[in-house]
Order: sequence, then structure tokens, then C-alpha cells
Amino acid sequence: MKTILYATDYSENSVAALKYAHKMAQQMGTRLIVTHVFDYPTFLGTKILSEPFPQLEKDAFKTHRAKLVQFCEEHLGGNWENPNLQLEVVENKSAFKGIISAAEEWRAYLIVIGIKGDNALRKMIMGSTTKHLIEKAPCPILSIPLDASYMPIKTIVYATDFEEEDVYAIRKVAEMAEQFDAEIKVVHISTKKEYKGKIQMEWFKGMLHKKISYEKINFELLNSEDVFNTLRIYLGDCNADLIVMLEREKGGFLKKWFHRDLVKKMESYGRAPLLSFREGNHQLFYLSAVL
Repeated sequence: MKTILYATDYSENSVAALKYAHKMAQQMGTRLIVTHVFDYPTFLGTKILSEPFPQLEKDAFKTHRAKLVQFCEEHLGGNWENPNLQLEVVENKSAFKGIISAAEEWRAYLIVIGIKGDNALRKMIMGSTTKHLIEKAPCPILSIPLDASYMPIKTIVYATDFEEEDVYAIRKVAEMAEQFDAEIKVVHISTKKEYKGKIQMEWFKGMLHKKISYEKINFELLNSEDVFNTLRIYLGDCNADLIVMLEREKGGFLKKWFHRDLVKKMESYGRAPLLSFREGNHQLFYLSAVL
């Protein structure tokens, strides 16, 4: 069974992400792991350590698990418990590393996380964690905005740069879209410097059709010098339920910087959930599908 990993810091935005992950897992028939990463304080050399370390560690896990149970009861209702929903408390000084370890342990299909916290400090911490996950996680990251509420996904927008890795990502998006009977809109925004946009789009269409059999995929080429705002307006016009982008590691410095900057802008845009792939994610996706 595929596994969705949801991570919470108990912020206001993580509530929206919990509800979204819960509904999504139910509709997709996947396992949902609800996790919280905490930092276990050590007091070696002080008077605070008055009992054996193992007992303190046991009590810490018990306390944090009880808090996680309370969080689910409060926001998912009294009947939230079921065999496909499990709680996982992880101890790690780094929230990023703790989430990664849980994702690797459960061979997560994707990680669901809130974009922003409920105050300046949590906003900074969770924002930083989300950005690190987008760049380093072994599976795609689904970032949920503060005011998002789950609706069955009908329109998915994939922003492409006509690269081979896009094909792997779109193939996995198509697997998800098929469960929702959703339309995938593959869009590319071409600037004046990119004079071969139409030719590249036709080449990309042909490559996708050879690799992907899903029929509800449409293509659109837009012309603009302002990539972010053009994409933002397009998302609103087509009522996108999910945005998908690829975090690229290859290419020249300017191309790499520009696209990462666009991914981060979309992550902070906060209108629709953003599914972020990283180059190489398709390898773990394959393992998750066969295990």
C-alpha cells in the first residue's frame, strides 16, 4: 500500500494540511502517517537529570504521542482512528532530518506539509523546513496553503521547461490524476529570447504521448516576460486545484537559480496546493509502487 506522510508542527496552517492529507488519503485509498518531530532535551551534567535516561526518553515519546492524538481528535473528529492512519513521533534536533527519516522508513509516496506557521517564528521555521524538503526529500512534497480545504482534484497544472525529468514527473502525476479523473494542463511560458517555444512544445507532446497513455492531458504555450505573474493569472483562470513543478538540479547557474526562485515564489503564493518534484524523485516513486 502506498503511504502519504503528513508532518505537523501544530501551527494553524498544519491543521489545514492535516485535513487535506486525511481526505486525500481516504480518496486515494493510501496509508496516512501523521508525524511530529520533537527535540529531546538532554541535561547531562545538571541536576535536572534525576532519573535514568531511558525512562525520561520513554516519557517524552509518550507525552508527544498523546499530544499528537489530541491534535487528531480535535481536528479530525472522534472517529479519526482507522487501520490506515498511524501516528509516528520522531525525535530529532532537526525537523527536516526527522521528516526525512520517517519518509525513508515508510517509503513515502509523498510528504504533505503546511507552507506557513501561525506566528513569525513558526513561519520562519516551517518555511525553512518546507524549502529544505523541496530541495532534498526522497519523494515529492505537497505544500498546503493556510486557507486550503480539500476538494476532489479536477484540474492539475504542470509547469514545464521541456526537460526529460518532466516526463517522469508527469507520468506520476497522471497516475494520481487517473484516480480523480482529473485533467492535466501542461503549460510553458515562453519569453522573447526563447524563439523555439512552439517547436519545443510539439517535440515535448510527442515524447509524452510515447511514455504516457493518460488521455486527459492538454498543452498550452503562453508568451510573456513575467513568468511568475503570467502563471499566477493562468492558475486563477483555469481554477487549478493543484500546481505541479519540478525542482531542477541540472543546467547552468542562471537557469538553475531562476527556476528554483520560481518554485519558491509558487510555494509562497499560497492559493492552491503545490506538488514539488525533485530530479530523481521518480526512482523512489518506482520503489514505493512495487513494495
